[in-house]
Amino acid sequence: MPGRREVLAGLDARTRRIYQPVWDDLGQVERRLRELLVSSPDDIRDILQYVLGDRGKRIRPAITLLTSHLHPCEPDLPVLIATAIELLHLATLIHDDTVDGSVMRRGRTTVSRRWDSSIAVLLGDYVFGVSSVFVSDTRNVRVIRACAETVRDLSHGQLLEHLNSFNWQQTRKEYQARIFYKTASLFRTAAQVGTSLSGAPEEWVKALTSYGYNLGMAFQVVDDILDYEGDPQEVGKPVGNDLLQGVVTLPAIILMERHPDAGPVKELFSSKAPEKHLPQLTGLIRNAGILDECHAVAEEFCDKAARSLDILPDTPPRSSLVELTRYVLERRR
Repeated sequence: MPGRREVLAGLDARTRRIYQPVWDDLGQVERRLRELLVSSPDDIRDILQYVLGDRGKRIRPAITLLTSHLHPCEPDLPVLIATAIELLHLATLIHDDTVDGSVMRRGRTTVSRRWDSSIAVLLGDYVFGVSSVFVSDTRNVRVIRACAETVRDLSHGQLLEHLNSFNWQQTRKEYQARIFYKTASLFRTAAQVGTSLSGAPEEWVKALTSYGYNLGMAFQVVDDILDYEGDPQEVGKPVGNDLLQGVVTLPAIILMERHPDAGPVKELFSSKAPEKHLPQLTGLIRNAGILDECHAVAEEFCDKAARSLDILPDTPPRSSLVELTRYVLERRR
């Protein structure tokens, strides 16, 4: 199957096992991405190849494909929308890295740093546009609307993060709203559109929409934990990078809940040399049981995601979706 070898190349054994029910379709997604590269204008092909060459885990298209396999479905439509979902994710990363001024992503230089911010913004727009073409090719109004709403939500999430940068007075409620828009909205849509295209019963669509939401929330909480306890070589960015960028995540919020008056985060944000305060602050977070509390929050989201699947028959795709909740909770990058 074209593309299957490319999918296998970047994945560990556990991820391969989870994706097993949709291997062939994932290979087709890779084939479509390669075809996009071949058909792209000559003047942007090198930049686009750089972006598409960073394959990541392909977790979002895998969710779309797994949910579409829960019910008999026209074979080409899930591959089409899974490709669109991955492109939407890549476009968001390009824009996020540009707005944040990030130097590295997954251990590689970001587009905005390797070229410049103007090229990165315009390339992100181009990838958004290509994703929209794939979505419209499904000719499914419900799917088209869901993806359009997700572009809106993703942009809202990035705006919220940017407008609240270096604001140390954020609450858990505000944090959860932001990570829904910025991350979980795309996970929710990935699950929803896969189920919708399969023609599954409406109660299944609702259950899988809930699954995607909760899995996406857990994914971002774990991502924020890894910013404090992850290996920089695995995570692909320096430890504590979020705080240096002025991004307040759950570990910092819990720390501020425990120190409402003093606020080590406030001190870091007001310092002219914040990197000098970072080791002490990250040490506080690591040694005060805060990350354990964050893990408990992520676990609760994963439990809710897994329970959403109770309505489904016992099939290999369902088993993979259940295992994916454990994988998200235990991932190291």
